[in-house]
Amino acid sequence: MEIFIFGALILFVLIYNKTIDTKRFAKDNEKLFKALKEDDYEFLLYMKYGDKVDPDVLFQKRINNGLLVGALVMVFFMNNFSLLNVVICIVVAYFMFKSSYMNLKNYYKRHLHEIDLMLPYYLKSLEILVQHYTVPVAIGRSIDDAPDIFKPGLRKMVERINAGDASVDPYMEFANTYPVRDSMRMMRLLYRLGIGSQERKQDRLMMFSRSVSSLQNKARETKYKERLDHMEGQTMVMLVCTGIGVMLILLIAMMGMFGSAM
Repeated sequence: MEIFIFGALILFVLIYNKTIDTKRFAKDNEKLFKALKEDDYEFLLYMKYGDKVDPDVLFQKRINNGLLVGALVMVFFMNNFSLLNVVICIVVAYFMFKSSYMNLKNYYKRHLHEIDLMLPYYLKSLEILVQHYTVPVAIGRSIDDAPDIFKPGLRKMVERINAGDASVDPYMEFANTYPVRDSMRMMRLLYRLGIGSQERKQDRLMMFSRSVSSLQNKARETKYKERLDHMEGQTMVMLVCTGIGVMLILLIAMMGMFGSAM
């Protein structure tokens, strides 16, 4: 233990004096570390912290934390260095690196319904704008009032469209970045809404409107079901508590009767 504490202090001093520069090491191996970046990492960050967060800075912090913990574990094994201990250091460093991502994933699972319910209401506001503007202009005007989680993806989509990309790719990129319920189908409908003549636009707008209304109905049903399940759960708890209370009262009364009889 003394060796570990002494080694940890030396490592801290070396890092503090920048003799060992973890940031430089991470930068020199940037391509390698980017291969470890999860496809949905940025989506999960925006979902939890909003569009003001910097994914690159937080990813760099994950790398630094993993390297630091791995180095500390390696110091612990200094007096018994072996291939197995090196493997253990790598596993611990990787676990530390992955831990923040797993926390984000668990947060997403806990709030999945809330995130899914955001899309229909955003699309409803977009539908109103599309009636007066072209689809790219409507998307650009909708960004300020959109949920924070969608803003970075919407900005990127508008930038690609304004840069001359008239394909479905910007819309599909948004759907892939935000894999919420029905996002793929709705982005395809939105893309088709932006192409073709004005007469066809009206037909496609009606189809888009019906799809948005259907999504909103599903969202309402989900909210109603969750509320109903919550109320049923509370009712069951109340019934169980009432039953236990009645049994305790009867038991106390019976014990009192037996006591007085004796």
